[in-house]
Amino acid sequence: MTSVSEGTAGSGAGPAVVPPGERGATRIADRVVSKTAAQAAHEAVGPLPAAAAPPQATVVVHHDTARVRIHLELGYPGDVAARCREVRRHVVERVGALVGMEVPEVAVHVERLHLTPAHDVAQGRTR
Repeated sequence: MTSVSEGTAGSGAGPAVVPPGERGATRIADRVVSKTAAQAAHEAVGPLPAAAAPPQATVVVHHDTARVRIHLELGYPGDVAARCREVRRHVVERVGALVGMEVPEVAVHVERLHLTPAHDVAQGRTR
């Protein structure tokens, strides 16, 4: 009498165990990566002026790598370069953590600068 161990084909006791190398792969849609990157950029820039549009992202995904382009509007005055660096750093970190993709490139395009209300009021006439 021969016996068949559990978990193997033909046992009828449950699904067969498939070795990791033969399993399928999970594919994350470009749209999901894009939304994740835009949300990460929004987290990095913090509160925006009332008239500013939220950050938008476009991505090019190849295997497990995503190249990201962020379009955003910022308040002015402020350190634009430092804010762009923070956006790059945060997008790389969050996309890597949430989507599991490497992000070797984040291009940040500042579309518009908005004067902040405090700066607007302080702009009065100087004699």
